[in-house]
Amino acid sequence: MADEQSQDAPKKKRLGMIKWIILAAVILALGGGGYFAYLKFFAAPKEASGEQASAKESGDAPPAPSEVKGYKDLVTLPTFVVNLADPLGRRYLKLSMDVEVSDEKAAAELKSSESKIRDAVILLLSSKSFQELSTIESKILLKKQIVERLNQVLGGPKVLRVFFTEMVVQ
Repeated sequence: MADEQSQDAPKKKRLGMIKWIILAAVILALGGGGYFAYLKFFAAPKEASGEQASAKESGDAPPAPSEVKGYKDLVTLPTFVVNLADPLGRRYLKLSMDVEVSDEKAAAELKSSESKIRDAVILLLSSKSFQELSTIESKILLKKQIVERLNQVLGGPKVLRVFFTEMVVQ
């Protein structure tokens, strides 16, 4: 009997030790997965190469609109409802958007010339067909075209981006 009890004690020690090793492995795996998720989804992206950094430092390349420091504000434009350029003329587009401008002066100018802006955007939207607006790429292209039109109306690169807040095609 004494032999049986003495043999059970090392087995229990071994089983207890294996449980701790498995627990430590699971904790390390979860920690590693959490670190990977942090780097992949939450950490700020780093610069792609040293060439881009040196070009930015030397001033060779102009800054992208998203890199312009200073005032940036969103101006909400009124909702646009237009007929699309479909053969039967039965499709409508309802579009609401916010416009990111570079400074307060541009925001005031955007609000003061609302009729010119509505005219330019309505002409652009009514020239589109349903097929031209059905893909993601075409919607991104439409955003760029709207930015170009608004900058033409305002007389300079004052509009940085356009954000669609509502887009319905019927």
